[in-house]
Amino acid sequence: MAEVRQLRPQEEQEYRLAPHNVEAEQALLGAILVNNEAFYRVSDFLEGEHFYEPIHREIYEVCGKIIRAGKTATPITAKTFLPDELVVDVTMSHYLARLAAEATTVLNAFDYGRSIYDLAIRRSLILVGEEMVETAYSADVDSTPEKQIEDAEKHLFDLAERGRYDGGFQGFNAALRDAIEMAGEAYHRDGSLSGTATGLTDLDRLMGGLQRSDLIILAARPAMGKTSLATNIAFNVARAYKAEPTPDGHMKTVNGGCVGFFSLEMSAEQLATRILAEQAEISSSDIRRGNIHESQFSKLVDTSNLMSQVPLFIDDTGGLNIAQLMARARRLKRQKGLDLLIIDYLQLLSGSSKRSDNRVQELTEITTGLKALAKELEVPIIALSQLSRQVENRDDKRPQLADLRESGSIEQDADVVLFVYRDEYYLKNKEPKEGSPEHLQWQGEMDLVHGRADVIIGKQRHGPTGTIQLSFEAQFTRFSNLAKSDYLPERME
Repeated sequence: MAEVRQLRPQEEQEYRLAPHNVEAEQALLGAILVNNEAFYRVSDFLEGEHFYEPIHREIYEVCGKIIRAGKTATPITAKTFLPDELVVDVTMSHYLARLAAEATTVLNAFDYGRSIYDLAIRRSLILVGEEMVETAYSADVDSTPEKQIEDAEKHLFDLAERGRYDGGFQGFNAALRDAIEMAGEAYHRDGSLSGTATGLTDLDRLMGGLQRSDLIILAARPAMGKTSLATNIAFNVARAYKAEPTPDGHMKTVNGGCVGFFSLEMSAEQLATRILAEQAEISSSDIRRGNIHESQFSKLVDTSNLMSQVPLFIDDTGGLNIAQLMARARRLKRQKGLDLLIIDYLQLLSGSSKRSDNRVQELTEITTGLKALAKELEVPIIALSQLSRQVENRDDKRPQLADLRESGSIEQDADVVLFVYRDEYYLKNKEPKEGSPEHLQWQGEMDLVHGRADVIIGKQRHGPTGTIQLSFEAQFTRFSNLAKSDYLPERME
């Protein structure tokens, strides 16, 4: 008699079945066949593909089609659309009748549905893991490890976002509770702002700070200083960061915040130089050329030591698409925390598909994705944008919503649209001949607008529009508050 060989633990592992629960599937299907209300309790997150047994997938999908058509799904109505024989000596009619006879109550339907869904996600995770291993073993020359990591992250995040069962309607009392909690936080926060303070007093006054889940578009023509304003806000928020532990061991931001900065145009070193120049009050061009004396160098070192403590994270990878950006933002939120995200700038992002023959459609995908990301992560997102050249053809160069470049989706998806405008830039290029009467008039106008910038709120969903005047020191690339005595007279339209 042949000896029966025992399987070693490793061999047992190779024969493991994927996680599943046939009994839970049978109980849920039975509940649906007895009371179609059970289907509505799970249909917003549970799909046929989540069932382990192929015949259970088929039964669930057939029941769903019958119920959505306004009819009643029972063992009798469902069997018409299913194969007659299940296995030898078991007909579909008998099997459906048995499911109905052993059904759970409709009250348990959600719990069974969630169990089936969770097991399906675990099976998908196994597939993603196996694919990662296979790709790592047999990668070709063009497939870098970084690309494999990004692909794996995309699969994981797609898995996390597809068919979540924690959404749906909430009672108005829950929404009211959140609104009162936000008002309470604003009451106790410095400056009584409902959002994150930018450090620019008049901008905060009109906007109430940067609101969670808002997509804020910051647009301007080149050389207006939009990147400088973004870096100023980023550093102000990061410098003011304070957090306190919650009862569950997490850290809750109580002031300022952790900032993520996607710099698609400039390198991290160039951004750091700008912020260093602003804080140390030394010209950024002098820092780059090394044109500084010993006391300035000491100031640079002291300033950089202080700056190194702030939670400001820069990603200067060029050529990112919207899917990669979203994956990296989620990763930063998970690993370091995230309270503000800045993207410099919108037109350098690409869509997730490789086809880019329709730029308007691609930009619509990008802005829609950024708005969804802001809501998902519950952080404000500031996306910088260029304006079209038609601004230069007008006598009045002040930007308008119609000047947003390439797509109406930017204006449509944005909660707030800010424009940066400096009269000084345009007036400087119109200098008349020195010594002429026109030159004296020009000089007087230049004195009025020198070192000043306007931030125009062109759109705001939950607040007023208007114009804020700021001080701008070009050599330090710094925006700051104006003293009240320095304000220009109100502009007459």
